[in-house]
Amino acid sequence: MNTIVNSDSAYFPSAPSLASQATEKVQSRAVGPDVLRSLAILLVMLVHLPVEATPSLLVGIRTYAWLGVDIFFVLSGFLIGTQLFKEVSRTGSVGLKSFYLRRAFRIFPAFFVVLGLYAIFPILRDAPTMQPVWSFATFTVNFDFDPRVGRAFTQAWSLCVEEHFYLVLPLLVLLLHRRISTGWMLLIAAAMVVAGMILRYAIWESQVGVLVDADKLRDAFAVYLRDVYYPTYTRLDGLMFGVILAAARFFKPELCKRYAPPRVALPVGVALVAAALVLFSIRGPLAGTNLFLVFQAQLGAVAGFPLISIGITLILGAMLDLEHVLKRLPVPGAVIVATLSYSLYLTHKSVFHVDRLIFGEENLQGGFGFVIYLATSFAAATVLWFCVERTFLLIRDRVLSPSK
Repeated sequence: MNTIVNSDSAYFPSAPSLASQATEKVQSRAVGPDVLRSLAILLVMLVHLPVEATPSLLVGIRTYAWLGVDIFFVLSGFLIGTQLFKEVSRTGSVGLKSFYLRRAFRIFPAFFVVLGLYAIFPILRDAPTMQPVWSFATFTVNFDFDPRVGRAFTQAWSLCVEEHFYLVLPLLVLLLHRRISTGWMLLIAAAMVVAGMILRYAIWESQVGVLVDADKLRDAFAVYLRDVYYPTYTRLDGLMFGVILAAARFFKPELCKRYAPPRVALPVGVALVAAALVLFSIRGPLAGTNLFLVFQAQLGAVAGFPLISIGITLILGAMLDLEHVLKRLPVPGAVIVATLSYSLYLTHKSVFHVDRLIFGEENLQGGFGFVIYLATSFAAATVLWFCVERTFLLIRDRVLSPSK
């Protein structure tokens, strides 16, 4: 949930084995983004893990594990923004054809393979009902995505948000890079944050709150997901702040060093994320209900998303500045998990479902269930990566190499 999909082939080594890739490429990879990407996909998997198989140490984290998606959004904004800013500075333009082809080779093969399996083999679906296949194929499923109608493959909503971002950002960079100042960019960003907060507040008051007041909590939860949590126009904060970080580090690096050094950015970023989670925890009339968990609180829905996004952005910036330290303290397995993150994202819910069919849900509890879910998820993701992702990345590199 990407990024769910990484933005640069440098993050996708093509050596014969994942273990050898980790050894050979570790020096050429940015440790900070790898660690955050690994954390993000593990959090996403955790939030979908059956609670009966969740280790006691992770039960509390599981409640907040949905923020893995927000980490992915910030990473996407930063990595894609950096790529585009480098190109426009070097050439004065953006190669739209090359950009969109690279994105297509990166995203479409694995996605459509998994979507095809969902469509052809209903037994693989992680829920009995599913939205129309065409809405997944056109990356529009996150609009009017009502879980009461279809819940299978729900994680695709965040990929839809990223696809819309990939479609629009290169055009904006191409049109505005010579016409907009730093001040105007910050003003537009502030306006987008305020507009997003107003929009989420209005939707909550008109759509979600009335159902809560009527004690129709299950319907309220579904409407919250459909109208607040899933749509692209309510979830732009992370992507936008990632792009702002990319622009700041590329065009104004001296300002980053002066006003956001790691000793400032890291603790402030952590504090902002913590403050946002407190907002999500203030549930008011929802207190004591398990259905909404924490992230359905109105304060969180309105102001929590931008706070979390700013916090993650500051943490990412600090980790990039501390790259020389992180390289001396590598996190074991981070490169492999980051490399497999997109395949894990696409397959983990279906794998969890198949595990229950094979082993029986009653046998997948406690530590045994946790190990089975984890092992089978990584096995399936590795197969998808080697057979599909890696194959099309190699084809992409041949087709779009500079000599072509």
